[in-house]
Amino acid sequence: MTLRLFNTLTRSVDRFEPLQPGRVSLYTCGPTVYNYAHIGNFRTFLFEDLLRRWLEASGYEVYHIMNLTDVDDRTIAAAAQRGVTLKQQVEPFARAFFEDRDYLRIRPAHAYPRATEFIGPMIRLTEGLLAKGVAYKGEDGSVYFAISRFPAYGRLSRLDTRELKAGASERVSADEYAKEDARDFVLWKAAKPEDEAVGAAWDAPFGRGRPGWHLECSAMALELLARKWGTDVLDIHAGGVDLIFPHHEDEIAQSCAYTGKPEFARFWLHGEFLNVGGTKMSKRYGNILTARDLREQGVDPGAVRYLMYSAHYRQKFDWTDEALAAAREGSARLGTFRDRLDRTEADGGAESPESVEAAERFRGEFTRALDDDLNAPQALAALFELVREGNRLLDEGRRLGPTFRSAWRLADEVLAVAPEARTISVRADGALVADEDGIPVRPPEVPPPDAEGAERWARRWVEVRLAEKRRRNYREADRIRDLLRSHGFEVRDVKDGSVEIVRVGG
Repeated sequence: MTLRLFNTLTRSVDRFEPLQPGRVSLYTCGPTVYNYAHIGNFRTFLFEDLLRRWLEASGYEVYHIMNLTDVDDRTIAAAAQRGVTLKQQVEPFARAFFEDRDYLRIRPAHAYPRATEFIGPMIRLTEGLLAKGVAYKGEDGSVYFAISRFPAYGRLSRLDTRELKAGASERVSADEYAKEDARDFVLWKAAKPEDEAVGAAWDAPFGRGRPGWHLECSAMALELLARKWGTDVLDIHAGGVDLIFPHHEDEIAQSCAYTGKPEFARFWLHGEFLNVGGTKMSKRYGNILTARDLREQGVDPGAVRYLMYSAHYRQKFDWTDEALAAAREGSARLGTFRDRLDRTEADGGAESPESVEAAERFRGEFTRALDDDLNAPQALAALFELVREGNRLLDEGRRLGPTFRSAWRLADEVLAVAPEARTISVRADGALVADEDGIPVRPPEVPPPDAEGAERWARRWVEVRLAEKRRRNYREADRIRDLLRSHGFEVRDVKDGSVEIVRVGG
């Protein structure tokens, strides 16, 4: 089976073949850096990270471009409200985005073009469209794209443009607008006093002003793609479903009209929304959660990635505390197995045939899942089956050799859902003591079946809980208390600082 992806352009799952064998150009719409990106934004970025990782694991050389929108209606309004320049407004949020990216283990793109750094290519693109007669200058001094002169307009979003009328009343100059606003869109906005005040205006042959949001991505993608591989057609363009119209539709129109090519990108991939209580996570609705919120709460990035990959990228998904708790538990189980695998002997002796068979079976299931439009939930299921088999074989004293360990590394490289690896210390008798943060090494999430083993298990978790409380990681301390309660142990904090463990019902 070869990689197949759902192409929004065709509305079908199509076999993926790049324009140049072995090479993939990937453009993903990045954040608008007027504020912190929220975890809903990062759901899109994480699906794109999975795509990038799987392409590379499949042997492709990937050239990944992700833009930073640093000039648009929102960045200018935010700068004006604070009385600072555009650069002063966006710089802290650009840095914060990169910090959040690293926290969530998202592989850095090869290029992060900022709109303000590509004004020259944007001016050339606008000039070219004016010369071809598909753009015109309006009475307000702005330059607009005439969608009636581009017959293919609406192909991506499946808009019916037959009743659209041309003329000034049918123009739209806002960067973002509703789905019913299929009208001539702005390429270059005539400078306004608020633009000048924050340093967001540039000279151009057709008038001083600034680029429209849609123009920016086309100009940056075409410029960087030409520099890298001398082409003007992308293999894959990806983003959230909210970008299909107008943003990506307008990108196609202006790019294809400029290059004369029938397509701007061969595959268009779009990730669904992350919801909170059934409502899209959005600054507009005031229901946002940021990556830095999670980091401050002590949430391991592996758990966040696990949660995002527990649903297919084209399915809406609700963020809940319960879902996050389940993801943390699942990620912790993977971490426990990884640590056990690391402690066992990798060399010497014959590799267990059963471990080779388990590894090869995993590779087949894992590959089939991700080749099937990045089916991350099925890939996770295959990984847990590998872990189950690995634990069974280790319990039986079997050796997990290079083949098995290579399979584990593949999963870890592509999904990266296990918790942060911790440096552990051991006593002379080999007993585990604590990790690099001084937190006792975590026991499994499920206690042994015998009563004595279960009590030892509970005491170990109490030690971990106390360490987490000392770090003020109260959410994790509460989770551990609930975990113990679910297995019949009640934890009671005593006023003198000690802790009592009571076996419920005994």
